[in-house]
Amino acid sequence: MKERKVYCLNSISRAGTSRFREGYTLVDSMEEAAGILVRSADMREMEFPAGLRAIARAGAGVNNIPLDRCAEEGIVVFNTPGANANAVKELVIAGLILSARDIVGGAEWIRAHMEDANVGKSAEKAKKAFGGIEIQGKKLGVIGLGAIGVQVANAASQLGMEVYGYDPYLTPDMAWRLIRDIHRARYLDEIYENCDFITIHVPFMESTRGMVNREGISKMKDGVRFLNFARDALVDEEAMAEALESGKVSHYVTDFANPRTVHMKNTVVLPHLGASTEEAEENCAVMAVRQLQDYLDNGNITNSVNYPNLSAGVCRSACRVVILHHNLPGMISKITAFLGGKGLNIENLTSKTRGKYEYTLIDLDAPMPHELVDQLMEIGGVLRVRRLGGTSADIY
Repeated sequence: MKERKVYCLNSISRAGTSRFREGYTLVDSMEEAAGILVRSADMREMEFPAGLRAIARAGAGVNNIPLDRCAEEGIVVFNTPGANANAVKELVIAGLILSARDIVGGAEWIRAHMEDANVGKSAEKAKKAFGGIEIQGKKLGVIGLGAIGVQVANAASQLGMEVYGYDPYLTPDMAWRLIRDIHRARYLDEIYENCDFITIHVPFMESTRGMVNREGISKMKDGVRFLNFARDALVDEEAMAEALESGKVSHYVTDFANPRTVHMKNTVVLPHLGASTEEAEENCAVMAVRQLQDYLDNGNITNSVNYPNLSAGVCRSACRVVILHHNLPGMISKITAFLGGKGLNIENLTSKTRGKYEYTLIDLDAPMPHELVDQLMEIGGVLRVRRLGGTSADIY
């Protein structure tokens, strides 16, 4: 099989990179890479070399990658949903406890009085200031029932909480993973009006920016405790600060430090620890490597965020033609007519769309000459063409 070069923009766990097949090489320059592995490095202003075919993000969030520009350049972007879900779930459960019990305040008091020879006795007198409540029997609202939200909902229910879940886009797979005790909320207001604790687990997009706003907060129960381990921009922080000052929200736990959150009253701010475990980093790296290699070797797309997911299995045909193009009327007809006109027989064709982009895989019973790749690129709307399998070289 063709030798391929991969560039790591961040340090990627050896548990993942060691899984590349023989023939893959990690290189020190992006200019010669067919694929990139990245974690948090900001790629939004980067210019990409013509030979770059894919970017795999070892994590879920992709706001550090210019998705639309990559799509237009025929670069498939992957992420690794669910690979770090357990790590985030465990931290959210810790966040629930931190919001219910003033553990941080108590620990800080002890540290401030560490030189007191009678610190034990003094602590007994001071501890009333750090009292709290128990989570058992309380109502938890989970906004977003993806890989993380489902795990949080199930774990909280098993800890004795009454859990309400809200997700208008709940997939059948995630629905099956929810334990039967979870209440499905039909409207977001059901979460706001009924729950003592609320945690949010939705992806950040322009449509979700500031979705937790003044209007929403005003509908919440007085003294609600709110957790944000998803993205800081999901919460209108001015509105949250006002709610904390008034006591409408009693505690806010967030995994995102910024100049606004660190000065908020009754807030526990963590340094983005959600996926910062050895296990999560390894899981993300393994998933990212598998997806990147499967795309580069076979043209299969799994967990892309800018192109449709599509698989035709392991490439065993004489030639597999990979075509990334705009979703326009008549595109498949033009492509098949072109191949037929060149005397090439199609063994299998599969295609799928995602918004304005379409992805097509075609298996041929004979190799496709190099010059036909250039001619396919001349069809209006075609963004990238690759040849895989047999003796074909992946040249585009």
